[in-house]
Amino acid sequence: MRQNLPIWLTLLRIALLPVIVVVFYLDAPWARPLSCVIFILAGTTDWLDGYLARLWGVESRFGAFLDPVADKLMVATVLILIVEFDNSPWLTIPAIVIIGREITISALREWMAEVGKRGRVAVGWLGKVKTTAQITALSMLLYLHDFLSLPIYQLGLFALYVATVLTIWSMVGYMQAAFSESAD
Repeated sequence: MRQNLPIWLTLLRIALLPVIVVVFYLDAPWARPLSCVIFILAGTTDWLDGYLARLWGVESRFGAFLDPVADKLMVATVLILIVEFDNSPWLTIPAIVIIGREITISALREWMAEVGKRGRVAVGWLGKVKTTAQITALSMLLYLHDFLSLPIYQLGLFALYVATVLTIWSMVGYMQAAFSESAD
């Protein structure tokens, strides 16, 4: 069981995506907060699967492949939901930047793997901070309602811009690492 639990947690993260979508579209006052709770649960599995895999020494190539795929699916799905709901360029622009970065870095990692230099673009601390910032911002935007008089949605929009800056910053770092290596 130990060997498979981190991968099962990653698969759970992917399986929760349709649940988030269905709950998001329910016509009920509790739908958005519940979609937020499910999203946070999914985001927690991102931390937990990696932690357990390292703790138990059961890291695998499949897990290393699947984990970022699950993260990207999760972030893109919620970005699309929120952009469709808000219908605003203030959300569309960071969504395009974030999704575009994810596609670019995935392609870069594939290219670096082809030339035998995949390790140069391995996930670093900034990528982990970026993912945490994205999950935090998207959770707030999903929640939608004020909480204890705090304007959660507006705070989420601000947090999304912080996440977007981190997204660009991490992309530049990956590109520099790749191109400095490819110049060798």
